[in-house]
Amino acid sequence: QVQLVESGGGLVQPGGSLRLSCELSGSIFSMFAMDWYRQAAGEQRTWVAGISTNGRTTYAGSVKGRFTISRDNAKSTVYLQLSSLRPEDTAVYYCNAVREWDHDTSWGQGTQVNVSS
Repeated sequence: QVQLVESGGGLVQPGGSLRLSCELSGSIFSMFAMDWYRQAAGEQRTWVAGISTNGRTTYAGSVKGRFTISRDNAKSTVYLQLSSLRPEDTAVYYCNAVREWDHDTSWGQGTQVNVSS
């Protein structure tokens, strides 16, 4: 059974940075495309960034140039570097894994990011 555990959230001032991590266990990490989503209070969950099994990255327009997604297959971990943070980036950030061959999908429990002065 695939499990995802996120970490790295917290409180940061506007303009600051954070690095989120998501570790996958229970399967072979390199077989999964990985994505980050976020959900602000009272709003729907939205896609933030993704990285394919071969390392190709894509970003939502609202975070492009500020956030960077990366993966370390040896550590079974995907990262999201958040920079130049804004109050509107405040949300619970979720990690999502989709296994390429059968599209089996798993979600992490989320990590809270608060951007406030």
